[in-house]
Amino acid sequence: MRVLVVGASGFLGSVVARRAASLGWSVVGTYYSGVVPELDARRLDVTDRAAVGALVAEVRPDAVVSTPYRYDDWTVTADGAAHVAVAAAEVGARLVHLSSDALHGGRPTPYLDDDVPTPVYAYGAAKAAAETAVRAIDPGAAVVRTSLIVGEGSKQIQLCRDALAGRAALFTDELRCPVDVTDLADAVLELVEGTYAGLLNVAGPDAVSRAELGLLVAERFGLDAAGLKTSTAVDVGVVRPAEVRLDSTRAASLLRTRLRGVRELLAV
Repeated sequence: MRVLVVGASGFLGSVVARRAASLGWSVVGTYYSGVVPELDARRLDVTDRAAVGALVAEVRPDAVVSTPYRYDDWTVTADGAAHVAVAAAEVGARLVHLSSDALHGGRPTPYLDDDVPTPVYAYGAAKAAAETAVRAIDPGAAVVRTSLIVGEGSKQIQLCRDALAGRAALFTDELRCPVDVTDLADAVLELVEGTYAGLLNVAGPDAVSRAELGLLVAERFGLDAAGLKTSTAVDVGVVRPAEVRLDSTRAASLLRTRLRGVRELLAV
């Protein structure tokens, strides 16, 4: 298996690349900034359609895992995803595209795999546009909707540490379904080898607020929970979806990888 991981310098992309290599696969990883240690790494600007096409044509992968995004950049998140999908389709490569629960608007009931996007802010709209492009270009692609990604080196865990030290605030009114980075990477690699097409929620079973996640991090690492700084998105004026629970029942029945809940992951 020869796989191209687009965005291999990112948190998830780097783990996908390393775990693919551990399976004995031939792995090529791309980066725009940062480093991709111990891999055949190529610098790539996903907003440059010609460059994306040229690299994919050169590598000739059996599969492409598309993970790049930039929170505040539509061209990277949406246009870049489309460029990767076009290039993968041109060489007949299997495509697994990483999407996000950010494209949902928030509600008390869980979102199913095929629920239509209802974005309420720019990043969510960009992820929704990326999905639309990918599915139109390659109906056989697997499109993975995931949630907060946790694990060693996770930005989410660092944000919790910062809030426990009073350097940041965690919202009590934002609920997500965190997933371990290795669980997610293994699920992605299962999809690379399979034929599943369409949308698939791949997230943890526990719905927790960001503030509750901070308390779990405090307990796990022996930090003082009394120092946890909290607020609400409403009070701060941040426009983001509030309650976003992903129902990952379909993934649990389809995949061998067990998606562990954050309470289990951070248990002392």
